Amino acid sequence: MRVFEDRGYCVVITALINTAERFLPSSLRPVAAGAVRRACRIATDRGEHAAAQRMALIAFAIRILSAAIAFISQIIQARIMGEFEYGIFVFVWVLTVLIGNLSCLGFHSVIVRFLPLYRTEGAHGSLFGIAVTARVFSMLMATLIAGIGLGTLYLFGSMVEAYYMTPVFLALFILPMIALGDVLDGTARANSWPFAALTPTFIIRPTLILVFMVLAVHAGYRPTAETAILAALAATYVTSVGQFLTVSTRMRRRYPAVPRSYSLGAWLRVALPIFFVEGFGYLLTNADVVIVGLYLEPSEVAVYFAAAKTMALVQFVFFSVKAAAAPRFSTLVAEGDRMGLARFAGEMARWGFWPSLAVGAMMLVAGHLLLSLFGPGFSAGYPLMVILFAGYLAKSAVGPGEVLLTMAGKQQLCAWLYAGVLVANLLLNMILIPRFGLAGAAAAAAGAMIIEAIFLHLTVRKTLGIVLFVFADPMGAAHPQKVS
Repeated sequence: MRVFEDRGYCVVITALINTAERFLPSSLRPVAAGAVRRACRIATDRGEHAAAQRMALIAFAIRILSAAIAFISQIIQARIMGEFEYGIFVFVWVLTVLIGNLSCLGFHSVIVRFLPLYRTEGAHGSLFGIAVTARVFSMLMATLIAGIGLGTLYLFGSMVEAYYMTPVFLALFILPMIALGDVLDGTARANSWPFAALTPTFIIRPTLILVFMVLAVHAGYRPTAETAILAALAATYVTSVGQFLTVSTRMRRRYPAVPRSYSLGAWLRVALPIFFVEGFGYLLTNADVVIVGLYLEPSEVAVYFAAAKTMALVQFVFFSVKAAAAPRFSTLVAEGDRMGLARFAGEMARWGFWPSLAVGAMMLVAGHLLLSLFGPGFSAGYPLMVILFAGYLAKSAVGPGEVLLTMAGKQQLCAWLYAGVLVANLLLNMILIPRFGLAGAAAAAAGAMIIEAIFLHLTVRKTLGIVLFVFADPMGAAHPQKVS
């Protein structure tokens, strides 16, 4: 069945490109023919490398569609709510997703680390054990954090701006489902199920948020941040429960039913360093919006968020490569194939950099037009897009270095690296935002990404002997280290 399915993909790809060839000049037709061969090879090859390439392409396509949906959704929401209410919503929603992700304590990535290993070894009891443990542990932690948040609001609510109180209160009830969704995302990625991994979070949830918001306003609810958070709450519960049913069913079909085996201590020893690594990285990604919300008015948060998310398609390219690389890195490390690991790491850097450059350039060309769609005051965010692009490009030049270090067992070193980058980011934000406002926030974010790229390049080269840079030979280090 899989062979016929792969051949079907190849036939479709060939037909599409052959049709396009009719409109191409003769000098470009060999390029199209080469694209047909490469696409068919990726679609039909059965190896782990081809699977990683397929996952990268599917993840990239999903993230592009997701970016379009999110962009349209944000435009409509900004138009419905206005700058001030929209700024409140995006600040609270970013905090919600951030805290929900951190509630997993690294278990959503531990699955990506261990599940391919357990599958290779045939240790299905441990495979099911870590899948169940990650879900339960993450939801319990998120529920605990939500309870602490409710208590904090009750005791110190007078210190919070009045317009944030109700949205934050409602958002606390979303945290367990955010955590569950992230764990299910990791479980699906570890099984190389890109649709099951990415579609719920990046396609279904934002679509439902918009649909529920529009329906609520149509039903007579005021177009406020509170209404938007209620829409997000409903959308998140529907999405996470649906993803849970889908992933659980596929797991039962793929693996034999065996008694579960648990190694909580071993998993925690790996999870906590990963938590710090990815937690620092996630904080880096979102710290600018959070700190802008702490220093500036919601209307300015709205402008910054619109500019950052308009340019975020560049980051989506990198995320797609990262999502595809993690399971393959884990497999190559488990096999001890250092040469293959280096080659694959270099290829992932190239897969991340060139599409990022192309997409970023297109975003800058269309930047003024895209920002104006949010409303008349949002075009002021265009200079921020230019600044942020420099940071995204620097990070994409070294590929998913943090994933490589984590899958190679260097998660503790990586945690220290990201701690340093996070400190630098916070210092830059605290220095630049009060003085330069939104431009300072963008400069701090870009500066942190450049520092991160330099640190990752140097650390990977020192510890693994791999030169992780888009324009370098990954095997160029003088004294390569053995992967353990």
